[in-house]
Amino acid sequence: MFLARRDLVFAKGRFALIASVVTLITVLVGFLTGLTAGLAGQNVDAVLSWKADRLVVSAPQAGAQESFATSALTEQQVEAWRSAAPDAEVRPIGLSQLSASHGELRAGIALVAGAPGAGTGPGAGDTPAPAPGETVLSQDAASALHAAAGDTITVAGQELRVTAVAGTGHYSHVPLVSVAPESWHAAALRTGAEPATVATVLAITGQVNDDAAAAAERGSDTVSFSGFQALSAVGSFRSEIGSLGLMIALLLGISALVVGAFFTVWTLQRKGDLAVLKALGAPTGALVRDALAQAGIVLLIGIAVGLGLVVAAGSALPDGLPFVLSPLTTVLPGVVMALLGLGGAAVALRSVTHADPQTALGSAR
Repeated sequence: MFLARRDLVFAKGRFALIASVVTLITVLVGFLTGLTAGLAGQNVDAVLSWKADRLVVSAPQAGAQESFATSALTEQQVEAWRSAAPDAEVRPIGLSQLSASHGELRAGIALVAGAPGAGTGPGAGDTPAPAPGETVLSQDAASALHAAAGDTITVAGQELRVTAVAGTGHYSHVPLVSVAPESWHAAALRTGAEPATVATVLAITGQVNDDAAAAAERGSDTVSFSGFQALSAVGSFRSEIGSLGLMIALLLGISALVVGAFFTVWTLQRKGDLAVLKALGAPTGALVRDALAQAGIVLLIGIAVGLGLVVAAGSALPDGLPFVLSPLTTVLPGVVMALLGLGGAAVALRSVTHADPQTALGSAR
């Protein structure tokens, strides 16, 4: 590390430039990762809050994708799954996207009925489920409508009294409003649902035999999902996460190429000095450790500064912006960038491992 330390001190500008580029790329990756997590949460956190082992929707038309937006379940389909899973809890959940009004204010909402925890996401587990004619608003829904407990809002022609404001749930980027199944059914009929529709999705908690589930799907013309597969039924989630995930992957790939290119040029500039060390008896492993340690120091500084900026700026963002700060959106991208950067630097080490001492000691030098 003697040569590496002397080089870092001597060529301050060069190392500052590389560290600055690493910092900027870290900021880009960190912000995009935090935004992706925030948008994903606003899209599907209501579905995740149900904590179901299996979700069931009606089968789509030929060539179409399964979707909560087009699912409509009848009582016969619900009973078919209750028969197929007698030891599990089968909970019908109604879910619709429409608008609500309070005075002169109008806002888009996701109307939900029958979901666990009053349907308003994390933190609402102790909130009683609303009775017919009542509603529980999530915090964002209450803020958008300027409504509080005791107020009355109008949804699809129904007047509903707000009994509580709890939770932060969202579905497809709109805040949740929880109502009784009777109120949801009345709203669904007013917005074009078939009279036989009793639910949008079934949340099944408990183990279901695979053969029984397959028979229930065939007999009731439904489709079931296990685990995170259910998120694919939220149409906007697939396209949104796919696009943002591709951008993150491209940024990480670009970071590996940029850092690798920097260290390639850097190593070529040091080739003569490294050849001298090799001629003096330095083993190849020591030269490799020297180069990788030097690259690691620059990467560590650049990534640390970049993550610090992400945390500082992310903490200062307004609550309305969907941005998540967590180890998965800060530490994990930083580790991936460090590994990719070291991988790019390792590619540049061919000139070190193949350095010819005659280059340093020959008459042409």
